[in-house]
Amino acid sequence: MRWTIKPKPTQESIDALAQALGVDDLVAQLLLQRGITNYEQAKAFFRPDLIHLHNPFLMKDMDKAVQRIEIAIANQENILVFGDYDVDGTTAVALMSSFLLATYPNVATYIPDRYEEGYGVSYQGIDFAEDNNFSLIIALDCGIKAIDKVEYAKEKGIDFIICDHHRPGDKVPDAIAILDPKQEDCGYPYKELCGCGVGFKLIQALTVRQGGSVKDLFPYLDLVATAIAADIVPITGENRVLAHYGLKVINSNPRIGIQAIIDQTQKSELTITDVVFIIAPRINAAGRMKHGQHAVALLTETDYVTAQKFAQEIEAFNTERRSLDQEITEEALLQIRENEEEQRFTSVVYKEEWHKGVIGIVASRLTETYYRPTLVFTKSGDKLAASARSVKGFDIYNALEGCSEHIEQFGGHMYAAGLTLLEEQYEAFKNQFEKVVAETIDPKLLQPEITIDAQIEMQQITPKFMRILKQFAPFGPGNMTPVFMAEGLKDSGYARGVGEGEKHLKASVHQNGTTPIGAIGFNLGNKLEVVKRIKPFDAVFSLDENEWNGTVSLQLKLRDIR
Repeated sequence: MRWTIKPKPTQESIDALAQALGVDDLVAQLLLQRGITNYEQAKAFFRPDLIHLHNPFLMKDMDKAVQRIEIAIANQENILVFGDYDVDGTTAVALMSSFLLATYPNVATYIPDRYEEGYGVSYQGIDFAEDNNFSLIIALDCGIKAIDKVEYAKEKGIDFIICDHHRPGDKVPDAIAILDPKQEDCGYPYKELCGCGVGFKLIQALTVRQGGSVKDLFPYLDLVATAIAADIVPITGENRVLAHYGLKVINSNPRIGIQAIIDQTQKSELTITDVVFIIAPRINAAGRMKHGQHAVALLTETDYVTAQKFAQEIEAFNTERRSLDQEITEEALLQIRENEEEQRFTSVVYKEEWHKGVIGIVASRLTETYYRPTLVFTKSGDKLAASARSVKGFDIYNALEGCSEHIEQFGGHMYAAGLTLLEEQYEAFKNQFEKVVAETIDPKLLQPEITIDAQIEMQQITPKFMRILKQFAPFGPGNMTPVFMAEGLKDSGYARGVGEGEKHLKASVHQNGTTPIGAIGFNLGNKLEVVKRIKPFDAVFSLDENEWNGTVSLQLKLRDIR
């Protein structure tokens, strides 16, 4: 691991903020590193408020979108809510459809089949709309690149409203309204909403137009927080407010479908991390293993017994997904090892039989193992489909643009993307991708980096400090869990390997005779000898609370040791 300590703000700015807030220097430093420089910003950070949400009509085309929906309702038109099959898409469809159905009956939902139709707006979906007399499609978490599809719908007399958050291409579809804050000519102040977040702004605008307020939309925030967590968007600005209140809903009064998932997990208080690792994979499993419509059915269900049945089905999909993901990851790792005749900057693997629903997870696992831009391909109809994952600091979307002559279609973000290409283009693409990455990546990005917020003395780790630190949550990109480094630590004599194959490390550490603090290092069992040696060691860690037999104690969550 590469240890990188963030630059420390000037002592003058630390002193000024510490004094203004009545906190110690370390807390002031952590806040300054998050861009918080004064009392007002700190208040907004520690006390997120729905009044901090922007006026939805600041988003380009919002007035057009609201007007078209109002016309559809006035004319008794049929509205089709269309969304992608992942968590962001299915939560967005559940949000929009349940909001509209609360006051208007002529609304249905459509999730494309991952295998039959692929990502985004599909011709089959538009044909379904025509066959069933839908004259308006609201597309969520997709559509920004669906130029031909929107044109096809227009020829059939079907209008489109697009709510997307992906980067637009040079040209955008000819829709009635395009809500996407990433459009260059969109003046919306916050650019990092997820697809469900853009959908939320639309229902906020509709509510405002009807004389309501954002507080009326509180029950929908569990869906928005789930999408924010799953889509790994920055938890800053509006996303922080939405995630904060969404977690409150999840922990106090979630919708029946989310409650049914939580009830299977024996978790009491969920954090954003729990949403990422417990709720999101289960919602995702429906679209990966069967069909995304199962997830929408669960998230919109109002009867608990039925929701329990749906949740059990989705649990079974998730179990199946886990075993497939493990099996394919092992095959892919073997393929990489067998073909490592030279130093490569990328990992590109392909097998015709791999399950399309898990190649994204496999790409993430391979990136964790080999730490380089990675693509996992499988056969999809008469083409090859791939999921792409990147390493920190490298824009894989730009790299794919550099290979566009070999690609049929692609879309995504800096760190994750999807693409399709013709089988005969595979080798040429693979070589071009390696060439583009080799020419553009900074080699140091190929070594995993731990970014450290601050160096800390063990005596600074107190219950009071932990109470303040917990208020920095919800954590995520743009506001990661604070990571500390301490030097000259010694084991108190309890260090041992734990877990299956003793792959985790459990210890109790002190610094120059301070009161020992417990420490756990997942997947750091190989560092046991470093800890047990008489010589002191340095460690990078975050702080955590360990609950054991009803007692809560502070512990270090070790990230690396040297």
